[in-house]
This record gives sequence, structure tokens and C-alpha cells, in this order.
Amino acid sequence: MALMILAMTANAQPLSEYEPAAGRQVIQIAIPSVTDFQPREDNRAIQELYAGDELVGYAYQTLDFVQTPAYSGKPLNAMVVLDTEGEIKRARVIHHDEPILLIGIPEIKMHEFTDQYTGLKADQRVTVGGKSTERRMAVDGLSGATVTVMVINEVIMRTAHRIAGELGLVESTGVGERPPMAEVDTDSFRKRSWTELTGDGSIRRMLVTRGQADDAFVGGPAEGVETAAPGERDDPLIDLYVAYLNVPTIGRNLLGGKQYEWLTSELKEGEHAIAVMARGEYSFKGSGYVRGGIFDRIQIRQFGDTFNFRDLDYYRLSDVYLGDMPRLPEMAIFIIRQQYNFDPGTPWSLELSVKRQTGPLDSEFAVFPMEYQLPEQYYTRPEVELTEEEWLEAQPMWVQVWYQRQFQIIVLGIGLGVLMFILFFQDWLVKKPKITRWIRHAFLTYTLFFIGWYALGQLSIVNVLTFVNSLISGFRWETFLVDPVIFILWATVAGIVLLWGRAVYCGWLCPFGALQELVNEIARKLKVPQYTVPFAIHERLWAIKYIVLLVLFGVSLDSLATAEKMAEIEPFKTAITLRFDRSWPFVTYAVLLIGVNLFTRKVFCRYMCPLGAALALPTKLRVFDWLKRRKECGHPCRLCEHECEVQAIHPDGTINYQECHYCLDCQMTYFDDKKCPPLIVKRRGKRRGHNAPGHPEQIPVTQVT
Repeated sequence: MALMILAMTANAQPLSEYEPAAGRQVIQIAIPSVTDFQPREDNRAIQELYAGDELVGYAYQTLDFVQTPAYSGKPLNAMVVLDTEGEIKRARVIHHDEPILLIGIPEIKMHEFTDQYTGLKADQRVTVGGKSTERRMAVDGLSGATVTVMVINEVIMRTAHRIAGELGLVESTGVGERPPMAEVDTDSFRKRSWTELTGDGSIRRMLVTRGQADDAFVGGPAEGVETAAPGERDDPLIDLYVAYLNVPTIGRNLLGGKQYEWLTSELKEGEHAIAVMARGEYSFKGSGYVRGGIFDRIQIRQFGDTFNFRDLDYYRLSDVYLGDMPRLPEMAIFIIRQQYNFDPGTPWSLELSVKRQTGPLDSEFAVFPMEYQLPEQYYTRPEVELTEEEWLEAQPMWVQVWYQRQFQIIVLGIGLGVLMFILFFQDWLVKKPKITRWIRHAFLTYTLFFIGWYALGQLSIVNVLTFVNSLISGFRWETFLVDPVIFILWATVAGIVLLWGRAVYCGWLCPFGALQELVNEIARKLKVPQYTVPFAIHERLWAIKYIVLLVLFGVSLDSLATAEKMAEIEPFKTAITLRFDRSWPFVTYAVLLIGVNLFTRKVFCRYMCPLGAALALPTKLRVFDWLKRRKECGHPCRLCEHECEVQAIHPDGTINYQECHYCLDCQMTYFDDKKCPPLIVKRRGKRRGHNAPGHPEQIPVTQVT
């Protein structure tokens, strides 16, 4: 029996020995009659499941086929079991690094989500959320883990369709798998040399050295080839060239005018010709075609299908007309027949097999593939007319997520536009204190209910740690694009921090900060007593959040998963992402922080928040200082200092932008000539001057004129 050199002998083994245990349990529940399994010879990542001697299904792990990053930036792994009819018998996530599922949503919720795939066909279109239609099946999502479950859906259904198609259980031609047939330009011709044709990829080359062949056959030489001596390992076993001949610029230049015209006259509609040329001690033709009529050393692979050439597909090639080409003693023309439905514009490979005899009837093969892609100037491809669903299905995961969350993106964009208006026209707004306070309270309500509880747009120190870790381990845009609300917010915050500092995010866009401020405003309306931390203690408590940030950052360098668990010092996941639907210790902690906030505004934000600390560090680089101050601020006037609810104004009157939350209260006072002491003095001085002798209004009109 002939086997691929990389394939090991597949022996059935008891199911009890299968690892990991989680995957074994999935198989047993999916098909209880399974007694053993064995990997397929052509793809060992797929396990064939047997009940005695009967094949009853297949199992595989998604990580062997796709590595789509989830919310954590790391791919998750699921076990999928299919029956012999292409139906999903069970799907279960067996490993993940999702922070919301490690600490937050119980894993049973995720398993209930994947249970919805039982009974679905591998080629069904499945979406998360929405309504089921004739063309697609909708499964219920998981609140608080929207991105995670969309990735789970992606990896389960994409791999199920791919594997079932490969096994012949369902049609394998889906959207994006096989494009419309390319049309070769047979009218254009340009004179080209061998160097030019090899340079632009029209003619492709593969060099296999004797050392490479020896390494492929540890234990013996290849058939008909002696083992290379130490100094001969770099010598060519075969120097192989391939060209697609239907294109005049390639075929006519290589074959000459008459030979090219003869070849095209031989080709029927839908047939294609390739030239294979080589030098070296190994023949790509071999002698098998003489005995059996099949060229067994080369084959073509495209779209996962392979086919060999027979003696009727072969023409000798003896005359070539490129003067600068090397001497290639072995040359041939092969015809790709109509039944193979060959697409010249899609990448294909010529696979060269090198055989070693291991016994009277057994042999091993080493396969050396040479990829070929026809340069795009030689062909055109018709436009594909896809439905909206088909187009979306062919897009990357992050594009699908953005498309499905258009409403959230639009409303978030409107909100950010309103915020920009507030910031750029703040001097005009703060002169109308009642309107400004109404706008602020309305925006905080929008931040809490829409950005936080609806769109789940609560930023976290975990995002910062994940970003830093990705810079170290390998940055991928897909990791961050997969959640559009979080991505847009971070892009906005990056700009805001450089322009205005930390203050704008903490005071306007943080959902948990908005929750605290609105609760504190209600407490004040209810006459709940307020307590101010003495400034000497207050400025020392600032250090706590920086220490927390430093510890989390240090731990993340060793273990990001551990740092994510420690980041539970943030109550964001409990109060915002999960809307307090969590175990009592976490809810108690979040409620305690909000309870303290009834008496002293934003205690967590001011003293404990590692995200606030991370945003405060680059605040010193801000471009604008738009919070106006007077020379009297701090001495003698200290009104704004006493009114600042987060105590971001120092006794000397300066504003600490690293602690400011940009509530604009001090600016409303700054422009209020009935409240700001320097303006009151100035206004009273004007009035005294207005009544003084000699003022124009005190002089008779006749004297003025």
C-alpha cells in the first residue's frame, strides 16, 4: 500500500484513551454508540467514529482548521461531531481565554448557546440573533458576550461546512469557495524573453535538492536515486519549470508561432495546456506512463481536487524559441481536459511525487508542490452578483460584526458628534448654566443606558493590557476590530486624551462613571449629607490607582489571564456589562462602591480605577488647556476649589488635569458675574463708575454735544 511520507499508520484506539477529556465526553454524548475512532488517512485532524465496524460519524477540533481571534485576541477551540449525513450532532467549546466567561458569565450559558447547533445541517447559514428565514437559521445570542458567541458561530459553521464538504456529506461549493470561471485573454501578445517571463511569474520554478529528498526519506534513498554524499546535498535532484500555454504572450514566445498555432488548434473548448520542463537526475515523467498509461509522478491540484495526466494528454516538446532559457533536457506539454473544470485564474499547484520502496508491495511518497498563479494581466473574471447575505457571509468576521451592529455604530457616532460640539462650543454653553447642566445630565444618561447597558461599550484596563500584550506577542487589527463599539470608543479616547487629557472620557463617556454621578446627583436632591476628603489625604489617595495599574501591568507580562482576573477590582463587568446579573460577591462589591458614592462623589474613579490611571499618564501631553483660570483663582478666591466635586482644583487655584473629570462646573462659575467673586467686584466697580460725577450718562446732553 502506498502512503504519504508524512502520514503515520492509523490504528484504531479505544475511546477512553482519547484526549482531551472534554472532547471525548462531547463525542460520547453526541453518539453514545461510539466504541473507538481512528484518524482519516488523508486528513488526520478528522477522526472517524466507529460503533464496532460501522462508521457512524466524524469529530474534529476547530482550532485545527481556523484560528479566528475572539474578544480576548486568542482563538477558541470547539469540538464538533458530525454524523454520516452531514448533521451536527453536538458542538461544544473545550477551550477559550475569554475574560467575560472566565470571570463573569457562567460557562453553562455558553454551553446552552452551543447546544442550539445540535440537529443543524453543516451547510446551513446560521446567524446570531434576528429571525430565522428560509435561507438562514437564527440562534439566540448571549447577552454580555456578543462578540464571543459570534466567533463561536463563525468557527463552528465555517469548519462544519468545510469538513462536511471535504467528506462529501454536503455540497462543498459555497459562497467564496469557487469564483466565476476566469476568461483568458487570447488576443493580446507581447514579445517577452525567458528572463522576463520567469521574472513576472508567467513561468514558475521549483528546485528540489538531493539533500531535501534524502531528508524526506530517512532510512533509505528515493527510487532510482542514490543517497547524496555530504558534498552533494545541494546538488539539484530536479530543477523544474512550469508555464501555462493558452496565453499567447507565454505560449507563443515559448513555442514559436507555428507550434503555438498547432497547439491551439488541438485544444477543444474548456481545455488548457501547460508546459513542464526540467533538468536533473530525477525525471518528472518516470516510466509508469509506458506501462500503465498514467504519469504517476506529477498531478494537478486545484480547489482541493487532484487529477493525473494520461498518455493521451501528453505531447513531446522538443523545440523552444526563447534564446536566453537554460538547457532543459526533459520537456513536455500536458493537456488539462474539460471534465476537470480547470480555472486558469485561480491558484493551482503541480505536485511532484518522489517515491521510496519500503517492501515488495509497499512504498512511501514525498510530495513537493509548486504553486502557480497566472499573472492577473492575462485574464479577466466576471463580476459576481451576490445577495446581501451571500456577500456578508464571504466577509471577514470583523466586517460581519460591524455590519450587524450598524444601529449601535450610528447612534454612538451621533453621540460622539454631540460631545465634540459641547467641547468646541463650551465657552458659549457654560454662560447658560441651566442648559449646560441639563445637557450634561442628559448625556450622562445616554452614556449609561446606551453606551453602557445597551451597546456594552464599557472600556476596561483589560483592553489596555491586551493591547500592550499584542504589541509584544504579535499585533493583529482583527483582534480589536471585532468589537466596533469598543474600537470606536478607544479610537475616540486616543484622540481626546491627546487633545484634552483623561478628563473628557472619565467625565462624559465612562458608563460606570456616569452611573456614579447620576446616583450622587439623586442623593443630593434627596438631601443626603456629603463628605469632602481633606485635601492632604485626598492627594495621597491618588497613588492607589497608580499602584493598582503597576501591579496589573506587571502580572500581565507573565500571565494575561491572571491579570484579567485581578482586573475584577473594576466593577465594570458586574455593574455595566452584566447589569448586576452575577454572583453575590461581585454584586455586593459593586453596590458597596455605588453606596459610598452617595456620600462622596466618584470615590472609585478618584482613588482606585486603574483605567483612569492609565489614561492620566499621557494627559501631560495634551494640546489644549481650555479650562480658563484668573489670576485671582486660589488667592484670594477659592470658590471653584470648594465647588469641585472630584477635588481636581488645588488650593493654589490650578487645575490638575490628571484628576479632572471635565464637568465644566468651574467654567460656569468663571463666566457667571453673579457668582464669580472677581466678576462681581468688577461689575460693582462698573456700577460705582456709572454713578460718578463726569460719567457721560450724568452729563446733560447739551454738554456732551
